[in-house]
Amino acid sequence: MKKYFLIPLVLFAVLAVFLAVGLNHDPHEVPSPLIGKPAPMFALPRLDASAGVATDAAKFSPQEMRGKVWMLNVWATWCGPCRQEHPVLVNFAKLNLVPVVGLNYKDKGDDARRWLTEFGNPYLATAVDADGRVGIDYGVYGVPETYLIDKTGTIRFKQIGPLTPEVLSSKVIPMLKELGA
Repeated sequence: MKKYFLIPLVLFAVLAVFLAVGLNHDPHEVPSPLIGKPAPMFALPRLDASAGVATDAAKFSPQEMRGKVWMLNVWATWCGPCRQEHPVLVNFAKLNLVPVVGLNYKDKGDDARRWLTEFGNPYLATAVDADGRVGIDYGVYGVPETYLIDKTGTIRFKQIGPLTPEVLSSKVIPMLKELGA
């Protein structure tokens, strides 16, 4: 009978340990299975071309960035945290440390063009992921998300949530130096 008394106590202790470990993790640091793997390939219409007839010449593909370290920023006009992140991204792009490419996620082209006109355009190019399929390939489950991709096309870093000056100075810029950007 005394043995059975210990079972709930042991289960409670195990649950308490799991809870304590879980509470000490930053929810923005969810490990991505894509880190260290090739960035998914795609060819999407560019935002500036999506107002008219999109042609192959008016598409963006990560293949264009081969041989460069670059940043892919997934954003949308309907995203509140994207509004927080945008001035930080505009200021970062002015440093010219690395090309920044936008992936406009499940958005309306007119809204996205208006946003960039009003708030500034930090992007070398903006690809339009209207149906979200490329986002799925990249493992996006909420915007904004940002990826650093190295010269070989390998994803080296993923930021879930908005970029902040702290994230840029403590994680992104040191990684760029490490990658030789």
